Amino acid sequence: MNVDNGISPVSARSFPLWQLSRLRMATDGHGVTALVASFGCPLNCKYCINPQSHGADGKFRLVTPEELLKLVEIDNLYYLATGGGIMFGGGEPLLHADFIAEFRKIAPPEWHFYAETSLCVPEGNVLTAAGAIDHFYVDVKDTDAGVFERYTGVNASSTVIDNLSALLALNGPERITVRLPLIPEFNTPASVVRSRARLEDLGVVNFDLFTYKI
Repeated sequence: MNVDNGISPVSARSFPLWQLSRLRMATDGHGVTALVASFGCPLNCKYCINPQSHGADGKFRLVTPEELLKLVEIDNLYYLATGGGIMFGGGEPLLHADFIAEFRKIAPPEWHFYAETSLCVPEGNVLTAAGAIDHFYVDVKDTDAGVFERYTGVNASSTVIDNLSALLALNGPERITVRLPLIPEFNTPASVVRSRARLEDLGVVNFDLFTYKI
């Protein structure tokens, strides 16, 4: 799969950090988390909530695993006390799966790792991330290929479904939450019902159903 993401994956030793948000509670994952958001995304969603995370005029800085650890370990006591840890978001963090795997090696083992992803990445990235992430939040958009392409600007619905199937086989359904939105002007409540049924057939058990606010 060719990915045009606004920035090429750099290496396992560097991560394009677009945003760091500390001391997040009851936002994503469990306990207190730090959002580590990457720059670059293969999608061009019409209602993207983070348009600054991709595009030619975006700003980010490259950090090494050790530099990122220094930025987030200041809240170690909060992670340990609440069962929290690190949420990788973006942009599309799984474009940098090798970095996430390297960072996992040097982070305290008690930290929980989460990722919010479209799974619109090469399969190898999913396989690498599967061993480093405790829980995935997968933003499927819609399982209808036409709806997906109209909303994201990318013909990649089959890639997302194939990667989700692989992730379910590797990590099991309890470690995956699928976010399935009602997208004004793009899909309908009936579309959401059909998508959920298809995903349940794949083995998905955890869903986050919501409506985009535009």
